[in-house]
Amino acid sequence: MVLKLMLQLISLLWLTKASAVAGSIAKHNCPEKCGNVSIPYPFGIGDGCYINKWFEINCNHSFRPILKSFNLEVLQVSLLQGTVRVNSPVVSRCFDPPRVVSGKNPRVDLRGSPFFYSETYNRFAATGCDNLAFTILNGKVIGGCMSICNVSGILANGCNGISCCQTQIPFRLQTFNVNITSTGVIDEQYGCRSACLVEKNWFSNSTWDYFMFHFPDQVRNVPAVLEWGIANGTCKLNQTTNSTASCSTDARCSKNGTDYYHCYCMKGYRGNPYLPHGCQDVDECAEPKTSRCDWDCINTVGSYRCSCPPGYFDMSSKKKGKYCTMSEFRGTRSQVKVVGLGIGIGVGLLFLLIASLGIYRIVKRKKNIKLKQKFFKQNGGLLLQQQMSSNEGSVEKTKIFTAKELEKATDNYNENRILGQGGHGTVYKGMLTDGRIVAVKKSKIVDESQIEQFINEVAILSQINHRNVVKLFGCCLETEVPLLVYEFISNGTLFDHIHDQSEEFPVSWNDRLRIATEVAGAVAYLHSAASIPIYHRDIKSTNILLDDKHRAKVADFGTSRSVPTDKTHLTTLVQGTFGYLDPEYFQSSQFTEKSDVYSFGVVLVELLTGQKPISSIRSQEERSLAVHFILSIKESRLFDILDARVVTEGGKEELIAVSNLAKRCLNLNGKKRPTMKEVAMDLEGMRMYQGNLPVQQNHQQVECYITETSGPWDACSTSTGYASLENSATSPLDTKPLLLNSSC
Repeated sequence: MVLKLMLQLISLLWLTKASAVAGSIAKHNCPEKCGNVSIPYPFGIGDGCYINKWFEINCNHSFRPILKSFNLEVLQVSLLQGTVRVNSPVVSRCFDPPRVVSGKNPRVDLRGSPFFYSETYNRFAATGCDNLAFTILNGKVIGGCMSICNVSGILANGCNGISCCQTQIPFRLQTFNVNITSTGVIDEQYGCRSACLVEKNWFSNSTWDYFMFHFPDQVRNVPAVLEWGIANGTCKLNQTTNSTASCSTDARCSKNGTDYYHCYCMKGYRGNPYLPHGCQDVDECAEPKTSRCDWDCINTVGSYRCSCPPGYFDMSSKKKGKYCTMSEFRGTRSQVKVVGLGIGIGVGLLFLLIASLGIYRIVKRKKNIKLKQKFFKQNGGLLLQQQMSSNEGSVEKTKIFTAKELEKATDNYNENRILGQGGHGTVYKGMLTDGRIVAVKKSKIVDESQIEQFINEVAILSQINHRNVVKLFGCCLETEVPLLVYEFISNGTLFDHIHDQSEEFPVSWNDRLRIATEVAGAVAYLHSAASIPIYHRDIKSTNILLDDKHRAKVADFGTSRSVPTDKTHLTTLVQGTFGYLDPEYFQSSQFTEKSDVYSFGVVLVELLTGQKPISSIRSQEERSLAVHFILSIKESRLFDILDARVVTEGGKEELIAVSNLAKRCLNLNGKKRPTMKEVAMDLEGMRMYQGNLPVQQNHQQVECYITETSGPWDACSTSTGYASLENSATSPLDTKPLLLNSSC
């Protein structure tokens, strides 16, 4: 009895000591807090209290923790998530009186450190009226968004483009500069404009709403989240001690890529996994939610075990104390009864196993049927059935593929089969059982608006039969995410061939004129020859593919809309890609067939000049290619901006004629633009009389045409922009459409 009491006392003392050690988050004799902020190791205050210089914390006289390497105030440290919340600087520019409140670019440089801005928890945000803010890295635009004026005067809820906009940031961003400018939509410059990198959940904060809208120049810092890890370490398992070499005993190591690692306490342990013996045993018996014992619970190191009370013995195979039986059944009954009991239990268990397998198969089959029905409804199957029943176009001809067919075609969606990735999903190359090579578009998990967009793309493509439009073979609706099956287009996008020309297929002037003619004919078909007129709504060079014979194929009808013949326009939320967006549509929210004409005009200028639709290399006034082109014609500099190959291979009168056609397409007044049918006929005529145009034109005549429309371009010179066009596109999905009424 005395020995038992001594053992219980020793166990109690050991658990008390372990609990005390487990409560420590900093190294021995090091401060655990600075003000109200806990500072766990590998961070530390004072010499020897941190793992390396990057994790050194200064606790100033105001008891505010400062991350010394970057002079950033620390708000919170999370070991579990591997993050640290800091105060990030805000850039503000005011016009009444004119001043830059927080400096032009209060830059935080994390390069060379194990810290980077989290793309999961942060967003780049801009506030104010008529504000176009860019993030710039190494002279290139890597992101940006536009906030427009709040004409209603009502405080916006969140950050959705009205007086405040937001967009995602690149992966592992460590430094950037901010450029705040006007969108050019309005001429007046008043109030303050701000831009910052901020924690995404901060938009719902009432303090943020009040100060950023009423006193933007007084907000100097906002919370942002940095991710971190331990660099130059190892996650190799020590076989002798069954613990990791870089983490605490009873901890495990998780490697993030090849750069750094994180430590986590193993199951049954709790504490700081970066400290020696920082992970301590958890008493599961003291936590009712984790204890599974019907009778007595006994805590063990890293786990627990169950036992039966005195007078009972455990009949369960794993001795978990689940089946406690009185001792009289143990060795006191006859051998026959014991054997009979064993046989009965065995037969019962066998019957139970057979019945369970049968029930499991039935339940699994019903579950799979219900799951397919759920996915069918979730992926817009009811909407597709509705369109099929109403006999709109030829939707009923669309083939419905099974999930198993497409898994086999894409080698179970092997990463080596990926053709491109973008905002709407991933495209895989596949081969059907009949030998056809296809492109399978696997959409991301979508909300209701994206489901409507997916079904809309099926309906639009099903009623189109044109040699210069990508053909839709069918779709699959019984998977978690919807799938579309297109014909495979082998030679990439027109954007790639214009801006990253290869020796295999140098885009000659004849090829450019032919491609422009083919695209114009396809869009004219959508507008005029289809059974129901169709507005594409996102014509751009990344949505024009080239097949093995370098013929143009118009693609990506996710935002396209059918238009009743008795209507002349669609009234929608402004949606499109900066650089190609019709200014008239941007102002009125009314999309007409002439809006597609404007976007085609930008593509035609790309073919003429070889320049990108938006470029930060040009002056702010001429950042838009359309504005740059129009001003060059006005100032008699047309041949200065044309591509060298175009000037060499094309005739002077021919180039002037095509430039004049592009200028007409870019007219600010949509009514003065030609129809796509007229554009297609003009281009076809130019190809027929190539080198011998019947009508001779010169610079003065082109300049004369621009006189009546040149004025308003100054006000719209920065109304469009698209950051990702600064980088080379590698696939048809690299460039995402930008919804001007919501987050990027």
